[in-house]
Amino acid sequence: MPDAAAILADLIRRPSVNPMGRPLVGPEYLEGQVTDYLLRRLAASGIEAVRQPVAPGRDNVVARLPASVPDAPVLLWDVHQDTVPVDGMTIEPFTPVIQHGRLAGRGACDVKGGMAAMLAALERLIGSERQATVIFVGSVNEEFGFSGATAFARLLGDQSAWQPGDRPAGQLIGTDRAAGGPVMAVVAEPTSLDLVTKHKGAVRWRAIAQGRACHSSQPEKGINAIYPAARMALAIERLAAELLTRSPGHPCGPPTLSAGTIHGGLGVNLVPDRVVLELDRRLVPGEDPQLARQEVIEAIAAACPGESIEHEPPFLESGGLSGEGPAAAAAAERLTQAAAAVGVSARQLAARYGTNACIYAAAGLPCVVFGPGSIAQAHTADEWIDLGEVERATDVLERLVRSD
Repeated sequence: MPDAAAILADLIRRPSVNPMGRPLVGPEYLEGQVTDYLLRRLAASGIEAVRQPVAPGRDNVVARLPASVPDAPVLLWDVHQDTVPVDGMTIEPFTPVIQHGRLAGRGACDVKGGMAAMLAALERLIGSERQATVIFVGSVNEEFGFSGATAFARLLGDQSAWQPGDRPAGQLIGTDRAAGGPVMAVVAEPTSLDLVTKHKGAVRWRAIAQGRACHSSQPEKGINAIYPAARMALAIERLAAELLTRSPGHPCGPPTLSAGTIHGGLGVNLVPDRVVLELDRRLVPGEDPQLARQEVIEAIAAACPGESIEHEPPFLESGGLSGEGPAAAAAAERLTQAAAAVGVSARQLAARYGTNACIYAAAGLPCVVFGPGSIAQAHTADEWIDLGEVERATDVLERLVRSD
């Protein structure tokens, strides 16, 4: 029987750090090592799998395990390949260590534990009766831009929108597309084996304060971009505080705004001509990302009259997961019953974070976020996961396909 813990250890040994928009290169960056591992392992198990190019060096893995009975529903399982960076970690990030029933390493919780559970479940299902077809997507770039999930969701729509590299993956799931596509998506994230049926969306972009460079011995001859950037940051702080008073009782928490990074200046003896802030506006389900972004832009403009401020197009834009409607309720109930059948009591919860589920929900799929591990351990300096939860998640996923 496939060992989920061994699979997880294999995944930890293969770094897949997301550079988070920075120009970083090296063997630990991007998802290539995990992509190659997934393709080899799935092929060795007899599960057909192909690459779907998303960006240079970044490929989704799309696989299909067909049902063993006719007219079966199609389930989509998504898990992202990338992890956050390892800066400040207090453990060796890529050397898996097992102690007291826990496995530690970067990505153990977010979300290679969930990936190991999905892979182990798929392998256990081979040779058994399967009441559903499973489309497995190992998606790239979830941590920074959701571009992997966006690329796969494109395959579910009109073929005229497909990109040149989409055809192998599109052909692999062609029968399922013709039959109406997946009836639900399970998106792996650390939920402590509960079900997240609602979560926030987000819009992220870069705001750029423009100035004019000169030598710092005559600063009056230039325009120091740090000063309007500082006023911009204070405007963001004020709006962020006001947002916290809106919808305080929402299950996902209130909308939020944060300035995540700031970059500018080349040296202390130069007046900087450019300062860049990366902004993160989290949305309550139902908020319009464009309207939310425009509110921030207007607040900045009011605080910086006459300044040259440029707002780049968003590099991430999603409306969140509402969990509303009978199809969403049916998806959650199907997974709840599968969990109960193997002794897992799964609550339906709302979350403040975002996931690939918002992309699939926007494409019309009922979505449930589910997986082993606690969100409290995601992205931490000593990231770990309880291996018992990984095993139970494997049981739940296997049961989801075996169940009537």
